[in-house]
Amino acid sequence: MSLKDKNVVVTGGSRGLGLGLVEALVAQGAKVTVVARRADSLDAVSTRLGVATISADVTDKAAAHRILGDIRPDILALNAGATPWMGRLDQLSWEDFSVAWETDVKAGLYWLQAALNLPLKPGSRVLVGSSGAAVTGSQMSGGYGGSKRMLWFMAKYANGVSQEKNLGICFQAIVPRQMILGTGTGDAAANAYAGSMGITPEQFVARFGAPMPPRAFGDRVVSVLEDPQYADGVVFGLNGDAGVTVMEGASA
Repeated sequence: MSLKDKNVVVTGGSRGLGLGLVEALVAQGAKVTVVARRADSLDAVSTRLGVATISADVTDKAAAHRILGDIRPDILALNAGATPWMGRLDQLSWEDFSVAWETDVKAGLYWLQAALNLPLKPGSRVLVGSSGAAVTGSQMSGGYGGSKRMLWFMAKYANGVSQEKNLGICFQAIVPRQMILGTGTGDAAANAYAGSMGITPEQFVARFGAPMPPRAFGDRVVSVLEDPQYADGVVFGLNGDAGVTVMEGASA
């Protein structure tokens, strides 16, 4: 898929990994709309990259349906998420533990439902942001790992609905396999784990191998969209050393 002139909506695209993806998409000539809450961050990304912006809460069901109905994007990238509250299991309240479920999973449900029920046009691609925590867990971030695994499952469930209704929409989960500094969530997690081990965050993230800063992440996501070998996969792992790996192939 050539990204030139494709309409793309990126939620959470004003900072962190989402901003790295927006930069990579713009470099390929895509027409990008960034959805986020903070007006100042949206103004900054609009000024620098010339993208369209919409200020909205991604957990607002009506906003999800309105935005997708108005834009009808060729590609939807669900990247927005809350930074989890870091702490040991015995120290977390339910409110702290469930932050990612109340934001990431709730937003995922509403935007996936909007994509399926509008529906988006045949041939559309929907990328669902997951995490390496969905594979290995993350014992200091409460329900975060489980929420990211749920989003992985939801991408697969959405493919089943698309096939059952003959919609021709492809849903794919993106799984960064390492912590990435400068991304909010990555900083919080690295600081917590490094602190518990008595090392610096830089020393901790070095254990994952070659770094994958936000723009490098964005370039890898672009390769998932553009390279035909990834057109039918369902779950993709991304990291600095191996690049893109297929974790789950085409759904049955």
